[in-house]
Amino acid sequence: MNLLKSFHKSLPWGKVDAGMAILLSPDHHLIEFPSTILPDGVTTGSVINVTIERNLDEERRRKEDFMALQETILDQFSKTPEPPLIALKSVTQTSAIISWKPLILNSTTLKGIDVYRNNQKLSLHIPLTSLSNEITFKTHTLENLTGINVSFGHLTNPTEAQNLIQLVKRIGAKYTEELSTDNTHLICVYGKGPKYEKAKEWSIPCVSPEFLKACESNGRIMPSSSYYVAPSEQ
Repeated sequence: MNLLKSFHKSLPWGKVDAGMAILLSPDHHLIEFPSTILPDGVTTGSVINVTIERNLDEERRRKEDFMALQETILDQFSKTPEPPLIALKSVTQTSAIISWKPLILNSTTLKGIDVYRNNQKLSLHIPLTSLSNEITFKTHTLENLTGINVSFGHLTNPTEAQNLIQLVKRIGAKYTEELSTDNTHLICVYGKGPKYEKAKEWSIPCVSPEFLKACESNGRIMPSSSYYVAPSEQ
């Protein structure tokens, strides 16, 4: 098929009808186009030069813009989520804390995750997507006290806190000033205060200083239940 690349004619102007200019071609065909593009001073009988050309450069530019837009859409909406990278944060005799960096979901919607331990599915539901890496670890033996991570609540006096900090260091455990979900125990004498309330909310055992002393003297972690601190009367 032959494409018309350009057209140039001198055409007489016939009339204006409903905003359309009527031009007469040499072979007596009528050509209509908006009268608003007529040059000033044109009247009936005026001869107008009409040139129609195919703008290949503009076609090429628009095609490139269109293809670039398609690539942008493809790049934005066709990427799958990146697999989460999990890591072992801490471990004790009975538990482990696993962490991961912020998820890169791209255009997908967050749904959930299945957690497996030793190839057995656990009854947990945590918001997450995609298959993560696998990590292998062992919980501590009863004699390994390095997984203990305490914070201190209401104690008898500041001297007691310093003595307990030295005890924590001797057994290889850790302590933090602020209480967080990373802590394994809250050490306190009185069951009251913001830390105590937060520990109860997070299911962190609230135990007396005797717990740490018993762990040191027995050389093994002791049951928390024997050292629970009950809520103090208001």
